[in-house]
Amino acid sequence: METLSPPIITSTVSIPYSNSSVLVRSHGLSSLILRKPRSPAANPSLISSRSSFTRASAVEHGKTSVSIDLSDPNWKRKYEREFEERFSIPHITDVFPDAEAIRSTFCLKMRSPTEDFVGGYPSDEEWHGYINNNDRVLLKVISYSSPTSAGAECIDSDCSWVEQWIHRAGPREKIYFRPEQVKAAIITCGGLCPGLNDVIRHIVITLEIYGVKNIVGIPFGYKGFSDKDLTEMPLSRKVVQNIHLSGGSLLGVSRGGPSVSEIVDSMEERGINMLFVLGGNGTHAGANAIHDECRKRKMKVAVVGVPKTIDNDILHMDKTFGFDTAVEEAQRAINSAYIEAHSAYHGIGIVKLMGRNSGFIAMQASLASGQVDICLIPEVPFNIHGPNGVLKHLKYLIETKGSAVICVAEGAGQNLLEKTNAKDASGNTILGDFGVHIQQETKKYFKEVSMPVDVKYIDPTYMIRAVRANASDGILCTVLGQNAVHGAFAGYSGITVGIINTHYAYLPIPEVIAYPKSVDPNSRMWHRCLTSTGQPDFI
Repeated sequence: METLSPPIITSTVSIPYSNSSVLVRSHGLSSLILRKPRSPAANPSLISSRSSFTRASAVEHGKTSVSIDLSDPNWKRKYEREFEERFSIPHITDVFPDAEAIRSTFCLKMRSPTEDFVGGYPSDEEWHGYINNNDRVLLKVISYSSPTSAGAECIDSDCSWVEQWIHRAGPREKIYFRPEQVKAAIITCGGLCPGLNDVIRHIVITLEIYGVKNIVGIPFGYKGFSDKDLTEMPLSRKVVQNIHLSGGSLLGVSRGGPSVSEIVDSMEERGINMLFVLGGNGTHAGANAIHDECRKRKMKVAVVGVPKTIDNDILHMDKTFGFDTAVEEAQRAINSAYIEAHSAYHGIGIVKLMGRNSGFIAMQASLASGQVDICLIPEVPFNIHGPNGVLKHLKYLIETKGSAVICVAEGAGQNLLEKTNAKDASGNTILGDFGVHIQQETKKYFKEVSMPVDVKYIDPTYMIRAVRANASDGILCTVLGQNAVHGAFAGYSGITVGIINTHYAYLPIPEVIAYPKSVDPNSRMWHRCLTSTGQPDFI
């Protein structure tokens, strides 16, 4: 579905910090920062210089670029204002300035979830459980004293502290939809991920607490809007009560789908005025396009996303649901690989985990297990062969330890494989199987050096995706589902909800889909992983 593909990000550019001005664009960057460049060994595409910083080019989304002059004594305030504008969240009143705001029907103090509005809306009895519209969450919490600090993100050469605030999530005292007039729809797109059913469940439960009776699930993602053989699934608390006890998605998942225009036509025909979209970057790009099309047609519709990516590659957020479960489940595979390797003569265990563009699962799983000797992720280049290659170090491990465990992310080492132009239904490039490749190269290498090894290869991808959410993800899914409904009733649209520095917040969708979040090779977490594995630089 071409119209729902995420935007393409341009390459990085180098900017000397001695310059007095920096071009700041309206969309795309997580914090519009200057970064100290990594060494060519860490990333050959970046320019290395002690006297320069790099700034990732941002994607334009139709807004005017803003130039900030760092020599201006008021540049911080101007920067903060521009940031506030970028992270302002769309509201129903932007299109319908006369939209009626009514007292919220969500009040845990005043009524049961099953009470109808026969006698009118709840009384004016005071309840202090609402979020003020002016409440904010701080996006960045570390004040770096130097651009040379590990993981430093600086706006200027002095790493000046600039406050960056985003909207706090939660129920508002005033709502912009009457519950009896709402038809809410939920869709799950992309691949499976632990926690999908948990989020569905709590969206439904929270909608019912507001008083919504008409709730449906759209089967098999965006495809369900156009396929006449797929019918809506009526949802209620009774239907979803125990779905969180199983993995997968009650509604089914799929990639791709019809055009945005066809989707909005279908929504209009069905009378849907609240749409909850569970998916990753591509799915969120689609949700934002649907939001824009509804505005263009002046439809009073709230479109709210819940970020679902097992890879944890959504910008700004501490983590996305399913990630903790994936790391926990990966321990089983790594431990099995360790036992196989440790029990064999010259045993080598290779585990391939999820992570197309980001190595968060491989990194955290390696760190958690304490059994991994080599961790390979997409963000850190490496050589397999040569005096500093992976295989040379693997030989050293076999000679000194007698066994070894390798953990690789699926997107690692793609530059070492034959490239393919094939795409999946979501428009993602189909990756080469690096896990199988390094398994074959390992066997070939040790045969050439006449050293017998016993190589075991484990790919637990589909086993991990299909499990139910663990306790940590269960809590995260519960809060995300609830806050998605609170955001829709508050009149927000074109937003997504996430956890930011342990607090829940609403963000405009374009800001979280500009490009995938990735592991910073100069971050403390990657340094901790290297400390745990003891691996050298493979360049």
